[in-house]
Amino acid sequence: MSTTRKHTALPKAEILIEALPWLTRHNGKTVVVKFGGNAMIDEQLKAAFAQDIVFLHHAGLKPVVVHGGGPQISAALDRHGIVSEFKAGLRVTTEDAMDVVRMVLAGQVQRELVGLLNQHGPLAVGLTGEDAHTITATKHRPEIDGESVDIGRVGEITAIDTGAIEALLADGRIPVVSSIARSQDDGHVYNVNADTAAAALAAALGAETLMVLTDVEGLYEDWPNSDEVISRLTAAQLEKLLPELSSGMVPKMEGCLHAVRNGVNTARVIDGRVQHSILLEIFTDEGIGTMVVPDEEGENA
Repeated sequence: MSTTRKHTALPKAEILIEALPWLTRHNGKTVVVKFGGNAMIDEQLKAAFAQDIVFLHHAGLKPVVVHGGGPQISAALDRHGIVSEFKAGLRVTTEDAMDVVRMVLAGQVQRELVGLLNQHGPLAVGLTGEDAHTITATKHRPEIDGESVDIGRVGEITAIDTGAIEALLADGRIPVVSSIARSQDDGHVYNVNADTAAAALAAALGAETLMVLTDVEGLYEDWPNSDEVISRLTAAQLEKLLPELSSGMVPKMEGCLHAVRNGVNTARVIDGRVQHSILLEIFTDEGIGTMVVPDEEGENA
């Protein structure tokens, strides 16, 4: 009996010990995680995500979750008879659409995520960028064919105030932030890209790491000719690649670039379709995505 027990327990101990150097390195550090893609829709992935975030918290890290809600917003707009339209990769957000966006992000996606996290204890607190001036934005007018285009209530971040998030972290809570911003100048609220919001918050918080969940394995070396994932690249190398990326990856990789150029030690794009991808990325030697690091000395874009 005891021999069998020893053999089944040993691999578990070895797995825990492999995490030790990473636990030591990340203890007390802030990690900003952008929740999105398939992990937001699949029930098992959602539950695994919540477990990972709570694990990080109990392992001595300070996770901050930022989320959007593309699929849920599209479904809700359909129900309200509002057509989803995209220009320059961004959702055209009319006033009617903005009401729905706000309702879905703050009232549905965020509530569900807070509920999943709080199955494990009184941990998560939801807020939007409107709360305590966390995210301030002004109207974003993208350029299409050389002309600036009005796409409604889509915001460009102008300021971040981390006070409320810092207070929650100091109190041992897990902040869950919806990517809606207050307006700098016209009294409205704005829909901001969640990848961009996560990167801006990571920089303002002086986070150790930004992690962006996606529906791909990472950044591919030579897509579509190869499915070899680039496991590590510097900010300058990423900047050279940006013009060649698919439109969906651009805000994610621009976010990673912004983060590491503004004090965040590493930014990672990881496959949210893999259960417990966050733990695999943070606590194992292998890692499972693409990691962006600051430029090395003497390397510029």
